[in-house]
Amino acid sequence: MMGEPMDPVSMFERAATNAASMVEQVRPEQRSAPTPCDQWDVDALIVHMAGGTAYLGAALGLATEPADIEITMYGDAVTGCVAALRIPGALERRCMSPAGFEWSVAEATAGTAMDQLVHTWDLAVAIGGDRHLDPELVDSVVAMFLPQMPEIGRTAGLVGPEVLVSHDASPQDRLLAAMGRQP
Repeated sequence: MMGEPMDPVSMFERAATNAASMVEQVRPEQRSAPTPCDQWDVDALIVHMAGGTAYLGAALGLATEPADIEITMYGDAVTGCVAALRIPGALERRCMSPAGFEWSVAEATAGTAMDQLVHTWDLAVAIGGDRHLDPELVDSVVAMFLPQMPEIGRTAGLVGPEVLVSHDASPQDRLLAAMGRQP
């Protein structure tokens, strides 16, 4: 049973903090390993994940580039982004989504949380890490974004084809399948 929906900043903070923890587990010899994102190796995936923090920073008027966020600085970048998101009025600002439509920074923050969550799983698969995602965060993302957001992402060429799972699949498996992953 799900409780109150999580606020977007808390969603992002938890998802990105968990992502940063997974990034810290990457060993140097794993940096070129393949990931479930077939066009990205581990290094490219990490740059994309850091790009989520840079995207939100840009929406808030901060000048952070994904290439500027090294693995060792990822957690600090998340902390700084969360602090900026908590400034009164920040979530009401408007920005462009990666799929090409305008949305609020609050919506962008929740969407970036989803991206961080799914890519944490991708990174776990690539490096042999723990694939279990935060269940409360998964529930919030599923409630907020399925089924419509993955379809919008597919139309924009950002999300792969949906993978079929059984009707009684776990929320994590439903989310991953909707986002084109084989859970």
